[in-house]
Amino acid sequence: MDAVERAALDPTRAAPETQAAAFRSQDQVWPVRAVRRGDVVRPLPPHARSLGDLSFEAGEVRLGVEGYMDRRRTAGLLVLKDGEVALERYGMGNGPESLWTGFGSALALTGTLAGAALHDGAIVSLDDACDFYLPPLIGSAYEGVTVRNLLRLCSGVAWREENVTDGRSDVGRLGRAMVSLRPGSLLDMASTLPRAHPQGDVFNYSTLESCVLAALVAAAVGRPLADYCAETIWGPGGMEADGHWQLESEDGLELGGLGLSACLRDVGRFGQLVLEDGQAFNGRRVLPPGWRDLAGRPDCAATDFGRAMPGSPGGFGYHWWASPHLPGGVSNGAFSARGGYGQFLYINPPEHLVVAIQSAWRQSHDSAGDADTVALIRAAVRALRPEAAV
Repeated sequence: MDAVERAALDPTRAAPETQAAAFRSQDQVWPVRAVRRGDVVRPLPPHARSLGDLSFEAGEVRLGVEGYMDRRRTAGLLVLKDGEVALERYGMGNGPESLWTGFGSALALTGTLAGAALHDGAIVSLDDACDFYLPPLIGSAYEGVTVRNLLRLCSGVAWREENVTDGRSDVGRLGRAMVSLRPGSLLDMASTLPRAHPQGDVFNYSTLESCVLAALVAAAVGRPLADYCAETIWGPGGMEADGHWQLESEDGLELGGLGLSACLRDVGRFGQLVLEDGQAFNGRRVLPPGWRDLAGRPDCAATDFGRAMPGSPGGFGYHWWASPHLPGGVSNGAFSARGGYGQFLYINPPEHLVVAIQSAWRQSHDSAGDADTVALIRAAVRALRPEAAV
């Protein structure tokens, strides 16, 4: 790895020519903990239908796969149908072995690890108070908030996620806590936040809340989150490479809402494990039966379709975004992890489809990029339906 990649501190503020290097090299500049692969790799054989010639309408432009990747600064694009590779492409200097840091994938994995801890009995009930597992939260606005409402991002604790480059915002405070590399800084910050609403009444996207959930899971299972992830997800999921997870400090807590680095195929394998409802390919069950459908759709008014985010028809499950039922049915029942700068993990159970995308958009959120990606995914769904092969 060259000096530019070693020096890349923050992919969200990197110049266009160094941004990809920043996404690839976070272990060079932040403390991380390895997420170890297991002994057996899950094969991803080729699908009978290749999507190399896929094209679709994006606004007034028709795009092919390469055109989409160039336009959206895509570092990796993987489409799995029935666990088989229908499309796998790389760009931005990436290859199959490249690790790329993700935000939404970290959040979704943290939520999934809460499900694994419930299955193992380390979390007794999702309706337990979070301070039962994390006593440092006693006396804070998080006291009495249930694990379920952490999963929903409905704690009612005040937080402003917007203005990610504004040091005065809550997420700016989170950034300063991360830079301090001080053990305990994240839970200390969580303990200072005031209450804004009764728990369960309002959905409020909060990266810090995912960090609180990560700390809770680690406390419940009695070991670091990355180690527990290796035991329950990375090993049973048949990952081919070690990943790594950014920490708040040397040998500290994993950041539950960001900083998970993995190769593209292993992000796809994680999606495949969730698609298969936690039934690992080696036969071991790692999630409670029915967890996929519980986690992948709204289960309260605050997170319901059209209610979670202003102007969006989507909803929110347990750390996953849920797609509404729309005419044509291509996304009905689907859910996804969506991270800043163009990171996507899309799971469509009715279509047996997983799509993993790693990107380096120039801004955290881009409505045109979202629209292009939705159009790509819908075209892939349609192209892989049995009637399309006739």
